[in-house]
Amino acid sequence: MNKNDKIREAFKLCRMFAGLSESDLDPLCALARLQTEERGTLLFSTGEVADGFYVIVSGRVKIYKLSVDGKERILHIVHTGDTFAEAAIFGDGSYPAFAETLSKTELLFIPGREFLDLLHNRSDIAINMIAGLSIFLRQFAHQIEELTFKDVPARLAGYLLKITPESDGSYLLPVSKSQLASNLGTVSETLSRSLRKLVDDGLIQVEGKKIAILDRELLEELAEKTV
Repeated sequence: MNKNDKIREAFKLCRMFAGLSESDLDPLCALARLQTEERGTLLFSTGEVADGFYVIVSGRVKIYKLSVDGKERILHIVHTGDTFAEAAIFGDGSYPAFAETLSKTELLFIPGREFLDLLHNRSDIAINMIAGLSIFLRQFAHQIEELTFKDVPARLAGYLLKITPESDGSYLLPVSKSQLASNLGTVSETLSRSLRKLVDDGLIQVEGKKIAILDRELLEELAEKTV
């Protein structure tokens, strides 16, 4: 697949632009810049001028904040087909968090000023972006609800159920356990205890980052449990 075809395919797989026609995609493809970043690349920092947003072609990116004492708090993990930092170009013009690649990652970078000019002239593209942002807001509201009403084992169970299985039916944690703890709003020690409880209860089996779900029904029940 050549560069232009890869850019077009990435837009088709992105929820925000999936409803656009081939002709609608033409101006977007002309704006996008394809780039490849190694694992651990800092894409932007809190407070930096937001000069554009990204679509992930392949790989993963973590979006996170740092506390005053330097402790990392992951807001979410962005995967293939997702966009991130799009809200920043509509806000105060600065990125509200940090973004760092978790693996070798291919990205589309869409420059903000040119994209906003396109939206002024193409209302259909603007409507699709609003729909995509509303999906993200619903996901964010759901995350807040889980942090408020569910304990760590329930949040962990819900997270495990959302992982896409490997070809052999097993599940691989897409992030480190410390990153997962941050993503679930807890600390590594509490996460380890929660994993151990799920193992002791016969719900899962753990081998490093590899997870085998032994009792999906009970895991689903746990994921729905509120405190």
